[in-house]
Amino acid sequence: MVSIELDMIQSAGLGALALLVGMALTRKVAFLQKFCVPSPVSGGIIFSLITLILYSCFHVEVSFDGKLKDVFMLAFFTSVGFQSNLKVLKQGGKLLVIMLTLLVVIIAMQNLMPMAITRFLGVDPLIGMAAGSISMTGGHGTSGGFESVLEGMGLHGAGTIGMAAATFGLIAGSMLGGPLAERIIRTKLTHEQVQPQDEDIDPAMAGIESDEASPTGRTKRVSTNEQEFQQYAKAFYSILLVMGAGISMSWLLAKTGVTFPTYFGALILAAIVRNVIPDKLLDMERIISVGNICLSLFLGMAMISLKLWELQSLALPLIVILVSQVLMIALFVYFVAFPLLGRDYDAAVLCAGICGFGLGATPNAMANMSAVCYKYRYTVKPFLIVPIIGAMFADLINTGMITLFLNILQGT
Repeated sequence: MVSIELDMIQSAGLGALALLVGMALTRKVAFLQKFCVPSPVSGGIIFSLITLILYSCFHVEVSFDGKLKDVFMLAFFTSVGFQSNLKVLKQGGKLLVIMLTLLVVIIAMQNLMPMAITRFLGVDPLIGMAAGSISMTGGHGTSGGFESVLEGMGLHGAGTIGMAAATFGLIAGSMLGGPLAERIIRTKLTHEQVQPQDEDIDPAMAGIESDEASPTGRTKRVSTNEQEFQQYAKAFYSILLVMGAGISMSWLLAKTGVTFPTYFGALILAAIVRNVIPDKLLDMERIISVGNICLSLFLGMAMISLKLWELQSLALPLIVILVSQVLMIALFVYFVAFPLLGRDYDAAVLCAGICGFGLGATPNAMANMSAVCYKYRYTVKPFLIVPIIGAMFADLINTGMITLFLNILQGT
């Protein structure tokens, strides 16, 4: 096996190339436009398929450096924190409670169903746990965190199983959210509820450039190049400053012994800054734009670094479990979540987000919602609620639920 290791600059460059390829594809392929597939996903899949061919046919493994990918993710969630206006957040109080309830139910179902399947098939129930909420809601990070626990309980190759399942979920969550929200909008909402945008749009920008916090962000403006430079520079410096301070806050939070996402400190600090500093001192529209550029680069890099050959080694029971997880999320979102969330446009956008973080990760949820909103219209609440759910509650609830189920297995 020949190994090719790309450094962080090469990895970022290839991620950007995948993004540009995805944008070109989205402009040309009607299927991608119709189903709101984000450009980083469509382009990234092509590159991950290329690495799969290199690995399978030519015994060449390409490895990517994820340092800049993590930086882009941190910058994006910092920009999300800047959007956390408490005045707007109060308006989404009921939706927030409903989303938390739905999250608890989803996590419970993601563990109960695999355990039932493994019992029916007569295989180790720990395989079901590895393909449960550990890798679905938890993603690659939680899969890595629980690897040693599952190995210690007797599941050989727990890390490989968890990472492969998380990879499957990442792809499925990205591909399911847009099409499902599109179907809900077309079949369950009226034209008055959706109010689609009148102006022509560039479909390749779906999921990349989205001014979630301000529907007026698409208004044409007249400004000089120097003014634009100053405004975007100010936005970039604001994000970078809070990112730096947020790392220290994350370090302090880690001292509590509770596991938080790496971006949590920067997100919370940005939210504090947003609600303390007057709005006139922050260029929110540019901050959001810079954040979404970082989101697109993060997702592009994440997609090209997928090791699709890990899916080839999945045993039949694991494949059955993963397919069942996708079907469960789709049915739950369509028949349960959408009605409970209000049967309106906000609910449809939130459904795209649930598919993203329920099977993949919060950035996937944000990209799914961005793609839908870019095609139709922007709405604020989903982009405030989903990051809060993903950053503040998902990992905590998931960790507690996983621990509960593992203790039940140990006692049986």
